[in-house]
Amino acid sequence: MLRHAIAPSRRYTKASHDVVRHPRLTSDAKILLLYVQGLTTESADKPLSEHARKLGITGRAYQKAKELLVVNGFLHERRQQGVRGLWATAQLLSNVSLTPAEAATVCLGRASEGSEAPETAMCPGAPDPAVGEPAIGEPVDRVVGGQLPVDEEREKNSPHPPSEAKPDPDPDPAPEVKPEPGAAPDAPLPPDVAEGERVLLSLRHACRELYLGAKEARTLAALAAEWLRRGITAAQLRRVLTSELPDGGVRSAVGFLRYRLVHKLPEEPRPEVPAPKPVVAAMIPCAGPGEEHLFRPARGEELCGPCGRAEARRFWLRQRELAEGQPAPLPWRERFAAVNGPRAEPC
Repeated sequence: MLRHAIAPSRRYTKASHDVVRHPRLTSDAKILLLYVQGLTTESADKPLSEHARKLGITGRAYQKAKELLVVNGFLHERRQQGVRGLWATAQLLSNVSLTPAEAATVCLGRASEGSEAPETAMCPGAPDPAVGEPAIGEPVDRVVGGQLPVDEEREKNSPHPPSEAKPDPDPDPAPEVKPEPGAAPDAPLPPDVAEGERVLLSLRHACRELYLGAKEARTLAALAAEWLRRGITAAQLRRVLTSELPDGGVRSAVGFLRYRLVHKLPEEPRPEVPAPKPVVAAMIPCAGPGEEHLFRPARGEELCGPCGRAEARRFWLRQRELAEGQPAPLPWRERFAAVNGPRAEPC
């Protein structure tokens, strides 16, 4: 393959090989990342969807590109509340993969720059220096009619003084959570169930789509333990659960793993049947000539090994002598004439 490239002197964007050659990013995700990377500070304040619309990336293509950027750590989003109680989505797009903690550190660094950062720029995990802290607690309805004029004395002017406030009744006690029958909450798990739970929790390192919480892994631990009881190792179980994933991705990690654990369960190991012990025959006397001697027959024979070979040799010698005493066979013409009779003379 021939290449022809001219390095531009202006209006260009530096692209990292880690982004261009990323195996899990689609072309739309890479183009969108490089497009936003080359924008000026004034143009970067718009949402990511508007930049994608300018590039013609809309609908499902935009959702797929955004999902890949989020999964691989290039895009971080967080909803935060402004000074007036309005919620907004903060987006941080980076040309390197960042963890949530690293993204929060970057945003805190931008917030400390002061005037150098634009006032409308928002990052997940970092507060806006120009916006105060929102009120604590849930929003409640405004109470009407509870205020009295300052110069009014209710005790003297009102013919009906207020009654004494009655103490509030004790709130209903919280319902006790009954543990499941047959299982203590703090009881140690059996070794095979604990091993199955560890295998399920480790799937997040092999595939992020198979991320399970502690309670979700506990519900599937018994199914995974059944695999281990049937002779499957932890490495083999992990390989079965993470291989041949659906092309469209895993929508529900719990449902997908439960289906695979139930429907791909191997057969129970069959117990090994011990081989029957050979029956040892009793010693019997040999029927051959010579001194009397004993041997152990294998298939009901009456002669021992040496006597049997000698008897077989004598048998074939007699057969050869009988064959030599027979007359030579007739040629085929004579045999043919003996069968069909003499040949008739032509008329």
